[in-house]
Amino acid sequence: MKHISLNGVVRTKGKKSDIKAIRRNGEVPCILYGAGVENIMFSVSEKDLKALTHTPNSYLVDLCIDGKTYLAVMHALQFHPVTDATIHVDFLAISEDKPVTIAVPLNIFGNCIGVRQGGKLLVESRKIKISALPANLPDVLDIDITDLNLGKQIVAGDLKYEGVTIVSPKTTGVCSVKHTRASQSAAKEK
Repeated sequence: MKHISLNGVVRTKGKKSDIKAIRRNGEVPCILYGAGVENIMFSVSEKDLKALTHTPNSYLVDLCIDGKTYLAVMHALQFHPVTDATIHVDFLAISEDKPVTIAVPLNIFGNCIGVRQGGKLLVESRKIKISALPANLPDVLDIDITDLNLGKQIVAGDLKYEGVTIVSPKTTGVCSVKHTRASQSAAKEK
């Protein structure tokens, strides 16, 4: 999986006015916790953080805080309800020898049989949660839909990858091919 580096500045626990001052300076308050790390409160430049928050990709994050580097994943985000600006981020520290649960984007490719017969492809999920060791985490999960027929669907339980466990519920829909009026009228004419 791809890595992204962020530089953080340690901050102290403060009042609401202190947090607002951090945000006015173009910084986003963050916290790091998990995997043998004592909770660290820090702030990151909002501009640098956009490379992580405004992308469909998933990343492992190398956080450099006061000269020490931590391997982490983005765990939770909070956005301003009106401006959609990021107002807080939680990072979860991870270790190389323990599995990580993360949402990974799907790459759906192929020209399926159902669409060639007049059906419509519906993509129901853009990401699926998986669990794997950090070294085995893929950038994307490839799904070939070439053999998908009319009225059929692919669910998370159908997906199998080496070294990766699908954590999303087995019934989570990935994509399906639905009948259209054109395909139904073509079937009646036959």
